[in-house]
Amino acid sequence: MFGLKKIFSRGNSAAADLPADLQQALADWRNLPTPNLADAHYHTRYVVIDLTTSGFKPNEDDLLGITAIALTQGGCILPNDVVSLDFSGMENESVTVDRQLMAFLQFTAKAPLVSYHWPFVGAFLQRAFKERLGLDFQPDCIDLAWLLPSLFDDKAQSLQPLDHWLEAFGMAAEGRRDSMANALVLARLMQRLLVRATNKEIDTAAKLVEESKASSLLRRTH
Repeated sequence: MFGLKKIFSRGNSAAADLPADLQQALADWRNLPTPNLADAHYHTRYVVIDLTTSGFKPNEDDLLGITAIALTQGGCILPNDVVSLDFSGMENESVTVDRQLMAFLQFTAKAPLVSYHWPFVGAFLQRAFKERLGLDFQPDCIDLAWLLPSLFDDKAQSLQPLDHWLEAFGMAAEGRRDSMANALVLARLMQRLLVRATNKEIDTAAKLVEESKASSLLRRTH
């Protein structure tokens, strides 16, 4: 299976080497206004993401795909508000990969990103966007792996596998999940987390991003 590792070769000249239409699309994305993270959760669009990779080393292994599901304003999951990118088999389709990565950026529209174990997810994404588009990708992010035990300490008080939380909330399913299924259960967990966060007066995206950072730092250092 072919992934992105073998076509990450542009380095610092990545943006200059893009076709003109992609350079313009990237410039348009850079100029997008940052969403107002001071708004209440249900006025905020979050994007939940899951990756498919060939291994667990972002600097060595392949990024094979990205799945993204939006939680629209109101916290709803809409069937057509989804992006699924598959990079496998694209050894000779470098520009197609760039267009897919650009499509992901346009889909997120600088919304806060939600994942499970952000350092892992973020490292793969940062490498992809730096080496293919010349973009230093530093989104606002929310890490469910750390936030769930912080806000649901009645169900666990330390870092847990994802399956622990699915069982705790009665969402467990037998068999191995693919990336789309993983992204969907993460979105459903995020819906539950937004309710709990609001009840704890963590009632804006800005506060949730800060709580995610604080939870990660506190639990990593204690």
